[in-house]
Amino acid sequence: MDYISPKEAALKVKRWPKDTIAAGRRHTVGLKSDGTVTAVGDNKYGQCNVSGWLDIVAVAASNVHMATNTGNAHTIGLKSDGSVAAVGWNKHNQCDVKDWRDIVAVAAGWRRTIGLKSDGTVTAVGRNNDGECNVSGWSDIVAVAAGDWHTIGLKLDGRVTAVGNNRYRQCNVSDWRGIVAVAAGYLHTVGLKSDGTAVAVGHNKVGQCDVSDWRDIVAITAGSNHTIGLKSDGTLSAVGWNKYGQCKVSDWRDIVAVAAGCAHTIGLKSDGSVVAAGDNEYGQCDVSGWHGIELLGN
Repeated sequence: MDYISPKEAALKVKRWPKDTIAAGRRHTVGLKSDGTVTAVGDNKYGQCNVSGWLDIVAVAASNVHMATNTGNAHTIGLKSDGSVAAVGWNKHNQCDVKDWRDIVAVAAGWRRTIGLKSDGTVTAVGRNNDGECNVSGWSDIVAVAAGDWHTIGLKLDGRVTAVGNNRYRQCNVSDWRGIVAVAAGYLHTVGLKSDGTAVAVGHNKVGQCDVSDWRDIVAITAGSNHTIGLKSDGTLSAVGWNKYGQCKVSDWRDIVAVAAGCAHTIGLKSDGSVVAAGDNEYGQCDVSGWHGIELLGN
């Protein structure tokens, strides 16, 4: 596929709401239209303590594989002035973002936080055992995604770059072209192409990379081991791990944004309400009373 222009890429990515809902391993976060934030689910590390946040324009929640018991519990909020707020577990300094400025997008990975700056460079804090925070040399980035041990950057020209653990080839994205959005799961990476199709690399034991037949996709999200695609008609496609029913979204309608956690899936409807499917052990799917969630996104 030929490269898409930067303008085309930007328009495609901004067509649909993003970063207004976020799903972690055991908690869910929603950005309200007034710039405040709400959260439900496990709050052991204070990851749901967002009630005092104001002027937020995007949210992110750390995700992690079900088998990992710690390091998956922080929440990030991007403020309208380009600064960043953080709550939750901070053993690896993943919440030390108070000095960040000029940030336009955020991603929360396992024990780390990624920030995209207005000049197209990227900053990171937190665990770096696999080089997943080695993003200081990146430039011309328009979007970022964080998996457990790898970090993905979407470039202005539709190419993709990656750092971190590559045991399952989840970082083998250098030949991708015409990409307009990226998502990262536990050990897999997904890219949305400008023609509405999707590509994926990495661990595929439960079919989380089986997206080659998807069409008319306008947004993507990756959970630990499942992948969700939002179609232009407001319905969803889902592949991968479904032990908790996190892929049972075929009857959802009027969806404008999606977020995938470890074992649950969240959908934002066109009326600002929210639906959920999957694991609800900690109340992370108790979103039926949510209303007024932001429909525009960052």
